[in-house]
Amino acid sequence: MARSNGSPKECILVIDDDERFLEMLKAALECFDFTVHTASSPKDAITLYRDHQRDISMVLLDYRLPGSSGELVFENLQCLNPDVRVVLLTGHQESVADKMLAKGLRGYLQKPFSLLDLAQKIRNAINAPVLAGSASPLPA
Repeated sequence: MARSNGSPKECILVIDDDERFLEMLKAALECFDFTVHTASSPKDAITLYRDHQRDISMVLLDYRLPGSSGELVFENLQCLNPDVRVVLLTGHQESVADKMLAKGLRGYLQKPFSLLDLAQKIRNAINAPVLAGSASPLPA
């Protein structure tokens, strides 16, 4: 699908184990003209990203996931693409994001958050420069 100016829509992967939250966030982000994929389990999220990483501009990632953590999922995503652009969504204190920020996390939002704040974090992540040392090209 293309925007009215002819450029393709930005695609976002949202990872959260709360199905209702996923659906609400998907609907809201589509109103901001994003294409949205969702995953409610770490395994599904990693598979979806692996299969569609060329199309996915950035990832919104919950910190608490069943049988895993946002940090482990982030590390798996980075193995697939060292420059993956991830914003952490968390109800925890900001200290949970500190270690991930040092490893290339593009930002975080404390739950609850406003949709305008979320849209700005998404734009910042998508428009951020490539991180030093992660500019490995994707295989053809």
